[in-house]
Amino acid sequence: MSDNITVAGVSVDTRHWIGGERVASAGSFTDHSPIDGTVLGEIARGGPAEAQAAVAAARDAFPGWAATPRAERARILHAVADGVEKRIEELAIVETTDNGALLRSHRRGVMPRVAHNFRFFADWLLRLDHEDFETRGHTNHVSWDPAGPCVLITPWNAPLMLATWKVAPALAAGDTVVLKPAEWSPLTASLLADIAAEAGLPAGVLNVVQGYGSEIGDALTSHPDVRRISFTGSVPTAKRIAESAAANLTPLSLELGGKSPLLVFADADLDLAVDLAVEQYDNAGQVCLAATRLLVEEPVAEEFTRRFVEKATALRQGDPRDEDTDIGPTIHPRQLEKIDGFVRRAVAAGARAVIGGRRGDGQYYAPTLLTDVAQDSEIVQEEVFGPVLTLQTFTGEDEAVRLANDTRFGLAATVATGDRERAERVTARLVAGTVWVNCFFVRDLQAPFGGSRQSGVGREGGTWSFDFYCDLKNTVTAPKGWDRDHG
Repeated sequence: MSDNITVAGVSVDTRHWIGGERVASAGSFTDHSPIDGTVLGEIARGGPAEAQAAVAAARDAFPGWAATPRAERARILHAVADGVEKRIEELAIVETTDNGALLRSHRRGVMPRVAHNFRFFADWLLRLDHEDFETRGHTNHVSWDPAGPCVLITPWNAPLMLATWKVAPALAAGDTVVLKPAEWSPLTASLLADIAAEAGLPAGVLNVVQGYGSEIGDALTSHPDVRRISFTGSVPTAKRIAESAAANLTPLSLELGGKSPLLVFADADLDLAVDLAVEQYDNAGQVCLAATRLLVEEPVAEEFTRRFVEKATALRQGDPRDEDTDIGPTIHPRQLEKIDGFVRRAVAAGARAVIGGRRGDGQYYAPTLLTDVAQDSEIVQEEVFGPVLTLQTFTGEDEAVRLANDTRFGLAATVATGDRERAERVTARLVAGTVWVNCFFVRDLQAPFGGSRQSGVGREGGTWSFDFYCDLKNTVTAPKGWDRDHG
């Protein structure tokens, strides 16, 4: 197995990054491009030995990094952001080749956001403070102490952006990190290790280990030296991680699946509502926040559907490297089979495919809209994670809220209405970690982010991230006792 592969002209090291060094494994796994199935290369396949080594490196590096002054930690994180910005084109083309998302999105939005993740948490660290307060003359001082080594397990749908959403605040907090990227899209995590090292991040502060699921994951999440675990992915995997972490009572932050609704009221701007609905096909529907359940008030349902079909059928599906492509491929043949299975079972149960409902060549699945679906059906209740939307109708706010809340998830919701008071009433009743009104996917890093119900545990973003990645300490000091003669 070669230590390096070339992806779209960019050299990527396929080994782990542990303790500031590249580390090989006896085994490997094959990484394919979802665009055309091309073999990109063989990736080092870690297991318990690599997990132990990475955690040990993070443990050994922790005291020095935790003691590093805030200003110096922030300076290094800004240097990492500088490195990302210098390599935006390389990162964009590697990630598009590896996971199939649109190149234009990576160039213009995703990779600049990666740099912003580091800058934001570096700056937030410098202003992170809590006013002292008095209790019967005693002074209370709250501090954020670095917690220790963190295991961060990230998904394949937005690999680098979601990885740095965790890595940046953990490093800013003074923690050390073991990052385990998804095996279907591991390449940009390796490039991040290079960028961090060039920026001056000390050896062992960031470690990157690659591997398949529980082969390496169990050893990471059950390790007694790990102080925090953050995971983004599926509910079944989260349950396994929680069981693994329970032996050590390791705190968890879990951002899981979603089955989010888009509520369209009759008083909404229909053009805006249709735009919001079609936007849910972004990244071939492989977005945890996607509002895959379209709930439309009956008086406008027919017109909404007509406009939606017109706009959705105009989307261009194809090679994500082409500037005029709107929808790329699904990530992996297994994911394509999963999506197709959901649709075939739904149609067999009586659903009607207004558009799509079929797979294309390779790993492409046509944008799909299903109607005539029952509220308790699998297609309405379970996360498909593909370009598949359902449409149901409602009459009145009560039914809209009932349908919206009637799943085991609660990650996000979107509301389209022209009535501000209605928006306030409805959003107050929705079970969701994030609610968008007449907009979608507007994310500010200082806002809390996470899910309700089985969509997650905890919140990250802004101070909430530091609350998770730190041990909060309250020091209470008496007003007397400072004049003792020490001889």
